[in-house]
Amino acid sequence: MNNDTICALATANGVGALGIIRVSGNDALSVVQKSFPAKSLVKQKSHTIHYGYFVDGEEAIDEVMVSIFLAPKSFTTENSVEIAFHGSPHIGKRILETLIKNGARMAKAGEFTLRAFINGRIDLSQAEAIADVIASENEASRKVAINQLKGGITNEISFLRTDLLNFVSLIELELDFAEEDVEFADRSALNQLLDKIELKLNSLIESFQYGNAIKNGTAVAIIGKPNAGKSTLLNALLKEERAIVSNIAGTTRDTIEEVLHIKGHAFRLIDTAGLRETVDEIEAIGVKKAKEKVENANILVYLADAATADFSEDIEMIQSLLRDDLKLIICATKIDEVSPAAYEKVEDIFRSAISQEFDFIKISAVENQNIQDLKNELSSYVEQLKSAENNVVITNQRHFEALGKSLDAVNKVKEAISFQISTELLAYELRNALEHLGEISGEVTNDEVLGNIFSKFCIGK
Repeated sequence: MNNDTICALATANGVGALGIIRVSGNDALSVVQKSFPAKSLVKQKSHTIHYGYFVDGEEAIDEVMVSIFLAPKSFTTENSVEIAFHGSPHIGKRILETLIKNGARMAKAGEFTLRAFINGRIDLSQAEAIADVIASENEASRKVAINQLKGGITNEISFLRTDLLNFVSLIELELDFAEEDVEFADRSALNQLLDKIELKLNSLIESFQYGNAIKNGTAVAIIGKPNAGKSTLLNALLKEERAIVSNIAGTTRDTIEEVLHIKGHAFRLIDTAGLRETVDEIEAIGVKKAKEKVENANILVYLADAATADFSEDIEMIQSLLRDDLKLIICATKIDEVSPAAYEKVEDIFRSAISQEFDFIKISAVENQNIQDLKNELSSYVEQLKSAENNVVITNQRHFEALGKSLDAVNKVKEAISFQISTELLAYELRNALEHLGEISGEVTNDEVLGNIFSKFCIGK
């Protein structure tokens, strides 16, 4: 990386009370100084704020506050300056243009964080956590991202990697004394360590299902025959008239997706077209889309009209949609229109016909009866994914894949030991395991991976 001085808008685009522009690099102070005649910035202490006018030649652009962060005590570990200005997009544009004229250049996406990583202030998993903190949309995702930012996953991996590195050193030493047939690394002790690493890796890998639910939300497909009450339920859950409700069958012809937050977790609710055979081309497309949404959903909420005389179509439809990894909740709707004995009979019908485990809830979306029971079931699904033994939760696909490769490599090392494979091959497999573990924190990486990660950041971060 070169030593260019970079600048970018750090706040969101648009009009606001304030905007902030970040400047970082060896020459950050001198670049800003050319347009800040109020004080000599190089004479000021780090972490101080200074008032004055930002100018372009003789013209005052805005009244600003300039914050100074001297190396290495800054986010990037370089000299850094933040300019707070009145939040006009035009003023921000003029200040950036002037900084570029003064010798800076516009930062690329994620370049400030990339510099923090390259300069050793944070590791790669912490850099990715910064993006996750910014993107967090609920309390659970915020907590997980903050834990990772504090080095949660790195701490878990570093202990395993350090112990494994010690064994690699001993195996490498054996190679130096190959002719003397000396064994420095205790194979039984190495096996015990590998068992410990395998246990930890499995635990982290299993946490990804919970982590994915936290980060991306849990997909909930609301399915049922036409007029079963799907749109009414969606409106009741969201507490707003989001979907059109009508007694005319087939009103919903496309999928409607909304996010519902329950106890800090996000649920992506998908209201779908009613499932039935239809000659209407547009409605048929909606039915096809509905089935596709179920294929990608984590939870299927199937609505069955409690006043229906025959549930054979509902049962047939449910059985065609079931998967082992799909949680099923059957809701008997419109219970305000039938007797208690009638909806108890409905549950018995579904229990006797469907072998897969499911939850059964009696609801009336119109009367708001037992809607909270449904919310509780949705929330419990996510909570049950959480492991009580593991404080670190994997939310990042790259980490998940690296952990899987690490686990494969560890198993190959165990096989190499059991088959008494040569020390050279054992050393190779151990180094392979170390490399995959190192990919998570960035101890082992390449420019292509870094480019892919940081290109997803916003400009100014």
